[in-house]
Amino acid sequence: MPLPEKSLIAELRRLAASAGPGPRARTRPVVNGIGDDCAVLRVPRGHELLVTTDFSLEGVHFRRDWHSAESVGHRCLTRGLSDIAAMGGEPIAAFLSLALPRDLPQAWVRQFTRGLLRLAGQHGVILAGGDTAESPTGILADIVVVGSVPKGQAILRSGARPDDGIFVSGELGGALAALRQMRGRNKAGVAGRRRHICPPPRVALGRALREKKLVSAMIDTSDGLSSDLGHICEESGVGAEIEADRIPRARAGRSRRAVDLELGLHGGEDYELLFTVPEGRRVPARIAEAKLTRIGRITRARGMVVRDAGGGTRPLQPRGWEHFR
Repeated sequence: MPLPEKSLIAELRRLAASAGPGPRARTRPVVNGIGDDCAVLRVPRGHELLVTTDFSLEGVHFRRDWHSAESVGHRCLTRGLSDIAAMGGEPIAAFLSLALPRDLPQAWVRQFTRGLLRLAGQHGVILAGGDTAESPTGILADIVVVGSVPKGQAILRSGARPDDGIFVSGELGGALAALRQMRGRNKAGVAGRRRHICPPPRVALGRALREKKLVSAMIDTSDGLSSDLGHICEESGVGAEIEADRIPRARAGRSRRAVDLELGLHGGEDYELLFTVPEGRRVPARIAEAKLTRIGRITRARGMVVRDAGGGTRPLQPRGWEHFR
């Protein structure tokens, strides 16, 4: 059973304090954190505030028999950090609200918090508050991440223009491939599961792309390439053409074979960055230790298509993750 609410908050506060802000923390971005009705944050001069929120729901985003508590904590914070990265921002603080069932061991809560705080420390993020409640069923974790970006420099989804190149970082499809292995109790490809269990948010890459002024629009691949590219096209009022043989597909299983194209197109939770670059600008092969691949171009005509190696095209429908579908 979890500790009583006041004791639970005291333990979360102690764990947050002992973890420290991490090596990337700026000078006192959190003036006052856990302990009052509100946290007090200091936004750097000349910056604008970024705020994002994400649920992590037991049975939807994780299962206790598949995911360790530390993995759930890590993934919970990754969701928010990846959103900040997609705006080219710098994370400042996190706020965690937990609803926990009465029969949940306190050890699970402690390990969850350690997983979250370990990732927070790597990115200089301070756990500055939140809430706790009793859940009648499963675990619910709601993470709010606050960040900042220089005034007027946030990278939006709405900036893509015809003939912009379409790029993606890392590899795609690995997280969903790993999830399918876990669902099927397949022990093959254990090494490939790290992309699903502990995905690294691309905060340094997002910041570097903003500083280099390379990007016209950007989003993270939390829902899958087809759906997330669809968001850019919708917000920018454009279309897209993707080259099937250019999609950097993850390798999974003991054979280390590339995952199916459909996983690369539609698999979510890879938390890579998908972005567009104006025509004529040179993009390095790597930035901030992330491999970058050009996979297509923005078109004037609405709609998305995939071009195969033989030159034929087919419509690309958004078939990534979508709640209630």
